[in-house]
Amino acid sequence: MQQPCYIDLEQARQVLAEMGIELNARQMKRAADKDANGQRKLPFFVDPIEGKLKIEKGSLVRIYRELQVQAENSAKTPP
Repeated sequence: MQQPCYIDLEQARQVLAEMGIELNARQMKRAADKDANGQRKLPFFVDPIEGKLKIEKGSLVRIYRELQVQAENSAKTPP
């Protein structure tokens, strides 16, 4: 089993950029911040040692891949 790799907001933004998803720092922060219901768009958590938002790199990539697969499965196929 592969060890988890926890990354911060800027590193997450770079990982997404490598995948072709260009976000600015503000957009990334908005995805990590809790909404009015206390939910985050992405599974960031506060690192108990550094006090900074972190996410597991594999989880971030997996979320985007799963969404891509869902989109492909729900796409209409031509008659």
